[in-house]
Amino acid sequence: MTAFHHEFDPTSLREYDIRGIVGQTLRPEDAFAIGRCFGSIVSRGGGKRVAVGYDGRLSSPELEAQLVAGLRACGLEVLRVGCCPTPMLYYAAYALEADGAAMVTGSHNPPSYNGFKMMLGKKPFFGKQIQEIGRMAAAGDVVPTATGTDREVDVADQYVARILQDWDGGDRALKVVWDPGNGSSAEIIKKIVARLPGTHYVINGTIDGTFPAHHPDPTVAKNLEQIIAEVAQQGADLGIAFDGDGDRIGVVDNEGHILFGDQLLVVLARDVLKAKPGGTIIADVKASQVLFDEVAKAGGTPLMWKTGHSLIKAKMAETGSPLAGEMSGHIFFADKWYGFDDAPYSAVRLLGIIARSPEKLSAIRAALPQVINTPELRFDCPDTRKFEVIQEVKARLAQEGAKVQDVDGVRVLTEDGWWLLRASNTQAVLVARAEARNAEGLERLKVQIARQVEASGLKAPDFSGENAGH
Repeated sequence: MTAFHHEFDPTSLREYDIRGIVGQTLRPEDAFAIGRCFGSIVSRGGGKRVAVGYDGRLSSPELEAQLVAGLRACGLEVLRVGCCPTPMLYYAAYALEADGAAMVTGSHNPPSYNGFKMMLGKKPFFGKQIQEIGRMAAAGDVVPTATGTDREVDVADQYVARILQDWDGGDRALKVVWDPGNGSSAEIIKKIVARLPGTHYVINGTIDGTFPAHHPDPTVAKNLEQIIAEVAQQGADLGIAFDGDGDRIGVVDNEGHILFGDQLLVVLARDVLKAKPGGTIIADVKASQVLFDEVAKAGGTPLMWKTGHSLIKAKMAETGSPLAGEMSGHIFFADKWYGFDDAPYSAVRLLGIIARSPEKLSAIRAALPQVINTPELRFDCPDTRKFEVIQEVKARLAQEGAKVQDVDGVRVLTEDGWWLLRASNTQAVLVARAEARNAEGLERLKVQIARQVEASGLKAPDFSGENAGH
């Protein structure tokens, strides 16, 4: 038997997951190698069983089969959950008492992409652990070849029943439009709405890895145009959209306004804090100051943390936080749930709040303090420079005596509001964002960002995109 050895495309091993373009930077033999290396880690830790799922992309079944073969070659029992949303696989890892889990998914990327998200035990598998997979593959550092087993396990109905166990909206009949975006949450969403009170309309409810209706990313306004039109046509109370693998949520109110990740978190946090007064509510550094202020006002302890679903999950476990969220639409409930990002679950909790509220969602949104902000601005910066640039900016700001929060890049507080500059963990880009109480203040913040970026020899970001008022 030849010794195992494999080289990954270095661009595919990322901070939070493994991701690449199918046939170019990601191939079936990569999937086998991931199974062989990840399975070795599980096995060496005394683990015996791994749950595996896959999304609706055209390349996913072949990658799943190779991943399973790699895990079996480590002597493990593989529980094949089938085509499902990522949070259902996370749930399966708990329900089936698996020692690890691996999901084949390209998340919200275009159809030509695919990738892998993993958890070891009940914890996210990320950062240095993903780099370790690359090292093990190159060195052939795996457990001796053995013969494991695999079997299919259907947890869909159990997962849906567990989500609906936390439905707390009584019998108030809401009208809701759902858009799974032809992603892998489509079948689960149909099962959920069949058991909820109210009237439900599901659009793009067939799993289709070509994503014929629109790109599967609910944080981009263009991808929500269809659901906004449907909410208007049906006179619905709200619309809920999902990304390609169902771990991120997008929400529009009854007037067709988008609720951004931080606004949604305000609505959810107020409810959770009634039962968990003083609870720590975590949001990433891109979130509005309004969120942190509203959490404090509702009796919670706001905590700003680094962007990245794996980093947020780890911080929640450390602080005992009942709820966290990111601007990207990842919402994490540890209140009654398991602490992982789950969009179908978050949707049901949101509907319960709206069903119990005397106000429409549009009124709740409109009552939030109004600020204006730039969208998330991403601009090129070589991987070799991006973290250096942040350090240079930090040093200049320190000299100027600026008020800086530096949990992830620099978030600079001024009388006008705040601006943020951080290095992306996944791409050769810097990310900027600014928020102010008025247009004049926002212009002043943009000037400060441009000045700092140019002082480090880079071209300032293009601010010409429309300001997102929220």
